[in-house]
Amino acid sequence: MKVKVISRSTEEFTRERSQDLQRVFRNFDPNLRSQEKAVEYVRALNAAKLDKIFARPFIGAMDGHIDAVSCMAKNPSHLKGIFSGSMDGDIRLWDLASRQTVCRFPGHQGAVRGLTVSTDGRVLVSCGTDSTVRLWNVPVSSIMESDDSSDSSVRPLGVYVWKNAFWAVDHQWDGDLFGTAGAQVDIWDHNRSQPVNSFEWGKDTTISIRFNPGEPNILATSASDRSITIYDLRLSSPVRKIITRTKTNSIAWNPMEPMNFTAANEDCNCYSYDARKLDEAICVHKDHVSAVMDIDYSPTGREFVTGSYDRTVRIFQYNGGHSREVYHTKRMQRVFCVKYSCDASYIISGSDDTNLRLWKAKASEQLGVLLPRERKKHEYLEAVKNRYKHLPEVKRIVRHRHLPKAIYKAASLRRIMSEAERKKEERRRAHSAPGSIPKESLRKRRIIEEVE
Repeated sequence: MKVKVISRSTEEFTRERSQDLQRVFRNFDPNLRSQEKAVEYVRALNAAKLDKIFARPFIGAMDGHIDAVSCMAKNPSHLKGIFSGSMDGDIRLWDLASRQTVCRFPGHQGAVRGLTVSTDGRVLVSCGTDSTVRLWNVPVSSIMESDDSSDSSVRPLGVYVWKNAFWAVDHQWDGDLFGTAGAQVDIWDHNRSQPVNSFEWGKDTTISIRFNPGEPNILATSASDRSITIYDLRLSSPVRKIITRTKTNSIAWNPMEPMNFTAANEDCNCYSYDARKLDEAICVHKDHVSAVMDIDYSPTGREFVTGSYDRTVRIFQYNGGHSREVYHTKRMQRVFCVKYSCDASYIISGSDDTNLRLWKAKASEQLGVLLPRERKKHEYLEAVKNRYKHLPEVKRIVRHRHLPKAIYKAASLRRIMSEAERKKEERRRAHSAPGSIPKESLRKRRIIEEVE
């Protein structure tokens, strides 16, 4: 006769210290757990509700400017530092951890329209409506780390006076060149007081400029004649241009997919394009109710943040038609510039009310150091929520956002108008000869023509 003996070692289920967790052995056989899906659904529902309870995205405001904040720049070599420029010519370096001004850069006589930092993080380039480009030495990290909150001033390394006012500036991701946007596109070198190259296509003012993160010689600009133009520094002339129905205020390249860029448009939408095929947009991102003023991609390339004239900041998935998050406060006015932090954890917005505001990229994220058990719990709840996100109750809770009355009414009015326009087009097509009024998607409809 064969006897089976259950043998257990005391070491397997005995705690080494009194603070340790009791070891529990579970059998994950689905046949033993008939209610598993029901239990997980309730957990997903509770996780969605807890996200709403703990959603506190606003961290703090940084005040110090005495006029509207017009532009911002990140320091690629320092996580905590961010530069801001205002309409009165004031440039400041902020420490995000203490939310204090570390350093000031006086000199501009008019509005500061563009800020950018060199690849190594040592040189700050600013430009403005006073027709000057100024190069500044960025303070070393030791100043950022010191607890002395008294802000010091820095003298410029160089001042380049030019013929026209400047509207934007951007530095190569890898190289010593930077480009300015104004009456024309000028390419500058740090050591030259004159542009090394100039591009012009038409006579209208260029209002934004962005270098490609993957190919240092490629850059995209938008102009007041409603055009988006691609330039290659290795060629003597622009490469390609598209003309849209409304003006593009800002452009951002996707850092993980450098062939794609997203344009923030005056018609309340953002449009993602593939630079190799500009005759139609890849995706249309809707939800704002007024002109989108600025846009910036997360370093992960999976999300981007937009700031709008409607006084809100929204976060979109790179391929999502609608925003996953909207941030607003009673005091925040029209948002002119937005930036993701270099670690993709925070968002900084600059607005008309002279303040910079610091937000969490994930509204309900827990700040501070997480224990391994806490991190595991958060990951599990996120996975469960993702598994049941299509079910009506979970979907309703996850999607719901409280909006100010003015924005809610404006969004409702936009829906009514777009629905009326769709019905009118359908009726016109129904009462016309077959094929005389072709259907055109929104992704193609906003582009008037492509010029090569």
